[in-house]
Amino acid sequence: MRPVVWRPPRPRRPPTGAGSPALPPLRLLPLDGAGPEHLALDASGNLLTGVADGRILRVDATTGRVEEVARTRGRPLGMHLLPDGRLLVCDAYDGLLRVDPATGTVETVLTAAAGEPLNLCSNVTVTRDGTVFVSDSSRRFPLHHWKGDILEHSGTGRVIRWVPGSAAEVVVDGLQFANGLCLAPDESFLVMAESGAYRLRRLWLTGDRAGATDLFADRLPGFPDNLTTSRDGLVWVALAGPRNALLDSLHRHHPALRRALWALPGALLPDPRRTTHVQGRDAQGRLVHDLRRRAHNYRLATSALEHNGTLYLGSLVEPAIATAPLPSAPGDGPGEPPGVNGVPRGTRSSGGG
Repeated sequence: MRPVVWRPPRPRRPPTGAGSPALPPLRLLPLDGAGPEHLALDASGNLLTGVADGRILRVDATTGRVEEVARTRGRPLGMHLLPDGRLLVCDAYDGLLRVDPATGTVETVLTAAAGEPLNLCSNVTVTRDGTVFVSDSSRRFPLHHWKGDILEHSGTGRVIRWVPGSAAEVVVDGLQFANGLCLAPDESFLVMAESGAYRLRRLWLTGDRAGATDLFADRLPGFPDNLTTSRDGLVWVALAGPRNALLDSLHRHHPALRRALWALPGALLPDPRRTTHVQGRDAQGRLVHDLRRRAHNYRLATSALEHNGTLYLGSLVEPAIATAPLPSAPGDGPGEPPGVNGVPRGTRSSGGG
């Protein structure tokens, strides 16, 4: 481990009272496998997810019926449904896969970019013209040692752009555990989660600022994981765990402390606290929904997907998909600025539900 000293920014003041309704009680859709880390929706309204043993599952969101549609060799994480019904799947160990749920066929389509292998292929999204964006969380640590990247804070994550038939290129580098990706509804920008920096960054894809990056939302109260975009343009971010005061303190001090912690057996390293927390943000990065509850029956929520007034949650470890009705948008949460990095407020999305 080669820890880097870093001074984490203070989290923004959380919304209170009416501005922060609790996440409603969760209903679970049990699976015959653990860790539905990311969720996608097919044309029939079924949920698609991958679990820790490598299977891709289709889940009826109404009845909870579970069906295996494919089996990979590794650990499926982020996924994106293509217009032809096939599925792009990030495998943490094998790179980017293309899966056909109709036949169960699995093919590897991308394993490297800019001369370096995809070390921890995490999330994927695709533009309407077929351009693929993929996050590679860490050059240094594989999935089973993801805590090492958070402790080290060396910033080796990257986002890759790939047009099938051409060479993949790195478009953003130096990210702190690059994670979830999603597109603006008009595809003018890409939002990228930096789990290790408590923030969402934005890569502009069109206009005068194309190729530039800035902040979409920062000083988050936890570790942002997967991202999805709702039909009305809300960016949903799952916060896999709340910030940890001890970890923030360790980042500010001599790297030897983190090296000593990393030398402990993995079972002794602290896990994120048991909370379930998701946020919905409009196209300017402003907070519209801030939904959380103590996780008595669901933890490490890594994905939030909105569909027909319902939130569907995935987890890195749980043997189920969680569902909850989406509360009405309460208005701006106190403590949020009028946009970040100089981006003004605009007309807010309705928030659905």
